Amino acid sequence: MSYHTIVIGAGIVGAATALEMMCRRPGARVLLIEKESGPARHQTGHNSGVVHAGVYYEPGSLKARFCREGVAATRAFCKAHDLPYRTTGKLLVAADTSELDRFHALYARCRENGLDPRMLENGELAKIEPNVRGVAAFHVAESAITDYAAICAAMVDDFRQRGGKTRFGEAVRAIGEGPSEITVQTVSGTYRAQQLIVCGGLMADRLARMQGLDIAFRTVPYRGEYFRLRPGLGNLVSHLVYPVPDPTLPFLGVHLTPTVDGSITAGPNAVQAWKREGYDKWSFSLHDTAEMLAHPGWWRLTARHLGYGLKEAWRAAWKRAYLAQLRRYCPGLGADDLLPHPAGVRAQAVHRDGTMIHDFLLERTPRSLHVCNAPSPAATSAIPISRHICSIVLDR
Repeated sequence: MSYHTIVIGAGIVGAATALEMMCRRPGARVLLIEKESGPARHQTGHNSGVVHAGVYYEPGSLKARFCREGVAATRAFCKAHDLPYRTTGKLLVAADTSELDRFHALYARCRENGLDPRMLENGELAKIEPNVRGVAAFHVAESAITDYAAICAAMVDDFRQRGGKTRFGEAVRAIGEGPSEITVQTVSGTYRAQQLIVCGGLMADRLARMQGLDIAFRTVPYRGEYFRLRPGLGNLVSHLVYPVPDPTLPFLGVHLTPTVDGSITAGPNAVQAWKREGYDKWSFSLHDTAEMLAHPGWWRLTARHLGYGLKEAWRAAWKRAYLAQLRRYCPGLGADDLLPHPAGVRAQAVHRDGTMIHDFLLERTPRSLHVCNAPSPAATSAIPISRHICSIVLDR
C-alpha cells in the first residue's frame, strides 16, 4: 500500500507531526513507524516533565519562538484531553554573588523573549519558598509541569482515531528516494509514500545518513541522572527551582522539580553516555562508542569542556558531590533524602568543529524532511514544531 506521508519516530515530535498531518489532510493515508513497541520510549518518556516558558533561548531563535507558542498549545492539548497540567511557576536563584552577572543577564533575556519575569524583593524568597536560599531570585509565572509520555500516547490515539496507521516494533533498515516516491524498508516489509518526515531523536543522524544525506554533525548522547526526594518531602518546594546555568552550555544544572504525581525530582546532571539509548549508569555500546570517538567534533567538544565534564563525572560517581550542588540553594537536604530515579539521555548534535548545535535543525530533500536536532524544549514545543514541519512539507 502506498501512503501520502510516512513519519518515522513516535516520540512526542513525531507523534505531534503525524497528528498535525491528519488534521490538515483529513482522509490522507499517513503511516507512523516506530521501532519500539509503543510511543515515548526514549527522550519523551525520560524527561523532567517541565513545560518551559522560554527563559534561556537565543532571542529570535526557533527555540525561543516555538517554546513561547508551545506553552499555550501544550496547556490547551492537556485541557482538551483531560491530561495533567499544573502551572507552578519557576524561580531562578543565584546562590552567591559570583552568579549575579549571569543572573541579571538571564533576567534580561527573559524580557527579550517576551516574558515578564518578576524580581523578588528582600526577604520574599524566604517567604514563598522557606527551604530555598539565595542572594537573588526572580519568578517566571508561565512555567508548568505535565506528563509528556501521556501527551504523546494521547496524540497517537488521536492520530489513529482520525484514520492514521501505526507500525510499532519495526526498526527502519533502509530509506530510498526516487523521483516519484520514497521507500522505507523495515524489519517487516517495505512501505512507499509521496513524502517522508523523520523524527529520529537519538538516531537522527543515522537515519539521515541511511537516506544518503550529506551531514557534517553527529548525535552525541549525554545521560542526565535524577534523584527523587524521599516520601514526606513532597512539599519541600512548590515552584520549579533552578540554579543560574552556564550560558556556554545547554545543560541547565540540577534543579528541583515538583511532578504531577506529587513527588519532587532533583536533576539532571549531564555526563557522557556510552550508549545512545542506555539509561543505566553502566550502559555501554561498542558500536555507539566507536562511532562517537570517530567523530572529530566529539574530541574537540570534550577537550573544550574537559573541566566541566570531569566535575559532572565526579558528581555522578559520588552522591554527596551531587548533593552539594543542591545544597547551594536548598541547604536542608541530606544524602538520605535522595532516592534513585530513572535517568534520561539527551541527543546533542555536534558539528565536526566541536560546536554544539543549540537550535532546531531541519534537513530537506525533494521528498523528505529530517528533524536532525530537536533539543530541549522540544517536548514543550512539539505542537508548534509539528505545525512548522507540516507547513514546509505541504507548501512544496
